[in-house]
This record gives sequence, structure tokens and C-alpha cells, in this order.
Amino acid sequence: MFMLRLSSIIFSLFICLTAASQGNVKKDIAQAKASVKSGKDLEKAENLMRKLLTDSVNKHNLKIYDALAEVVKKQYEQGNEKLYLKQKYDTASLFTTARKMFLVYELQDSAESASGKTPKSRKKNAEYLNSVKRNLFNGGLFFIRKQEFSKAYDMLDTYIDCINQPLFGGENNNGNDTDNESQCRKNDNLNIAAAYWAVYCGYRMQNPDKALKYSDMAVKSVKGNARAIQYVAEAYIMKNDTAMYLSTLHKGFETYRTSPYFFTRLVDYFNSQNHLDSTKQIIETALQAAPDNTLFLLAQSGYLLNTGNYRECVNVCDDLIAGNDTLAEAYYNAGVAYVNMAFVIEKKKQKSTTDKQLIQNYYRKALPYVERYRSLAPEQKDKWLAVLYNIYLNLNMGKEFEEVERLLRMR
Repeated sequence: MFMLRLSSIIFSLFICLTAASQGNVKKDIAQAKASVKSGKDLEKAENLMRKLLTDSVNKHNLKIYDALAEVVKKQYEQGNEKLYLKQKYDTASLFTTARKMFLVYELQDSAESASGKTPKSRKKNAEYLNSVKRNLFNGGLFFIRKQEFSKAYDMLDTYIDCINQPLFGGENNNGNDTDNESQCRKNDNLNIAAAYWAVYCGYRMQNPDKALKYSDMAVKSVKGNARAIQYVAEAYIMKNDTAMYLSTLHKGFETYRTSPYFFTRLVDYFNSQNHLDSTKQIIETALQAAPDNTLFLLAQSGYLLNTGNYRECVNVCDDLIAGNDTLAEAYYNAGVAYVNMAFVIEKKKQKSTTDKQLIQNYYRKALPYVERYRSLAPEQKDKWLAVLYNIYLNLNMGKEFEEVERLLRMR
């Protein structure tokens, strides 16, 4: 009998506490709405509503979400008005408040649609947000100029993500409110631009996952496509994903065959893997697009040198030098080609007098090329010291030989 009475008391107390709690919630909501009306204590009202939502009991109380959305909207409109009237106000705050407003309205829409019905306020809210949505994009550019890439990324991420939000007729909306979807998607070019800058921000933050999140959309950009593909390639390097890195480089090279970025990285990779046939194919494709391109011709001379086509290498280098007599690598490749010609004959077990004359002739021909390279690239000792050592030794150039020998000992 006593236990029954105790249970009744506890149950009655629970009902009283619940009623009191709900009374406090109503009071807090009324206070928030009063703040919206007066335009005062808005941050306090916002914090109050957010605190209410941390309680699982209030998770489905739509009035709290409504009040929170109204408070944040009022914050945004106050800031916008101050800027319009050229009153003192932090521009960065306007952009961050705009993003906060979008997130709150999306949260409200999600809570309201939890019942499975389309929220009554969706169309009105979407129309309003679409009217100010450009500030998310502008905010992204604003923070990029300040090199605050994390903030910029957040702005752009929220801008692009609108196309996925049910509030705007996104893909989770079960086909409802197509007018909102049309409004959200009608600036597809701006979505692509936002995606490009989002990839850029991810790259600058050294965050490959963020850089790649909108990569498919970003590479559709006409103006920034080549750069977008470069940032995507760099993101795959960060992830140590060689397969996707190469795939991205090939994609860029197919579209931008005269781009030094894609060309040099493909050639460097294939050379490092000793895939000389692939190197040749890249070089030939590039030269078809730009037959007189110095970079491509230098790469061709390097390929010819690596594959033992020494005379052809020298011919390409001489053509390059004729057009630019300060092109250091052309002198180096030609000089090494002549030295290698001498090495080929030196490997013979039996050498005729003609062979010995040819060896000396090749070293004499190599000499001016390598000495010119030294004068153009004195800091590249690892490349010219050993070559000059062999040339001076075989040409009996005592004074010069002693100098390079001393430099070699000093290393």
C-alpha cells in the first residue's frame, strides 16, 4: 500500500516537473520572439534556443526551430542594413551570419519534414534564401582574398550544398517543390565557379578530401579548368594515390597539350619508372600540338640522350641553341651526347687508329658545350664536374683537369 502511494507521488511529481519544464520552454520561446521584435539581445536569444535543442525532449518542438530561424534571420538583416547605410559593421560577420542562417533554416526544414510531409514554410523560406544566396559565394571570395581558406571553404561548401538540400528541392526531396530546385540550380555556372574555388581552398589547406569533394563539378569550369585539374592532381599526391594522380594528369594533358604542368609531370614520372615508350608518346603528342615549343624539344633531346640516339640529340640541341644561346640544358645534353659517343667506342676491346681519333674528336666536340653549360649553370656542379673531368683527362688538359679534380675532392 505504501509502495503504491510512493509510486503515485513520484508520477505526480514527474508530471509537475514536465509541465514546469514545458512552461519554461514556452517562456524562452516567447522571450526569443520578443528579441526579434525589438531587435535586441539577439545573440542571447540564439544561445537560449540552441540550448533548448540540446535537450532531447525538445528535439521535435518545431516552435524552437522557428524561433531560432527568426532570431538568426534578424541578425543577418540587421547587419545587412548597417552595411547598406554605410554604418560601422564587420563585413566578415555579415558573411558568417549569412551562412549560419542557411544552416539554421536547413535544420528547421529537416525537423519539420521529419513527419514525412512537405513543410508548409519551405517555399517561402527557399525563396527568401535564394534571394540572398549570392552572399555565400561572395563570402567565399572575401575570405579567399584574406587567405582565410578554411572560412572560405565553409562558405562555398554551404553554397554548393544547397543543391542537395530538400529545402531547395534537392535530391532527397522526393521530387517535391521543383520550382525551388529550378531556382537553386539556375545559376549552374556559379555553382561550378564555387566548386573551383572550393577545390582551390582545399588545396591551399593541404586537405585532399576537401579539395576533391567538388572536383567533378570544378573541372567543368571553362575559365579555370586547367588550374582545377592541377589542384585535383596535387590532392591525389597528398593522398599518395598514384593511379588517380596519373589519371588526372592524362585527363589534363588530353585537353591542354601545351600545358607545362601536365607535360613535365607525365614525362618525369615515366622517366623515373623507365617507361621510355610512354615518355616518347607524350613528347610526340605534345610536339604535334606545338612543334617549336622549347620545353617539348628539350624533353625530346633528353629522351634521345637516354635512349642512345646521340646524333639526333645533338641535332635537336643545336636547333634549340640557334634559337636561344643561353639555354643551359641544351648545351648539357649535347655535350653528354658527344661524351657518350666516345664511351661507346672506348668499350671496344680492340680499337683502331680511326677509333682513337674518333674518341678524341668526340671529346673535343663535347668540350665547348659542357664548358658553356658550366658558365650558364655554375651551381649545377653535380652535373658538369664529372663530365668535364673525363673531357679534360682525355684531352690532356692538365691545368683544367687539376681544377676540376680539386673541386671533386672538396665535395
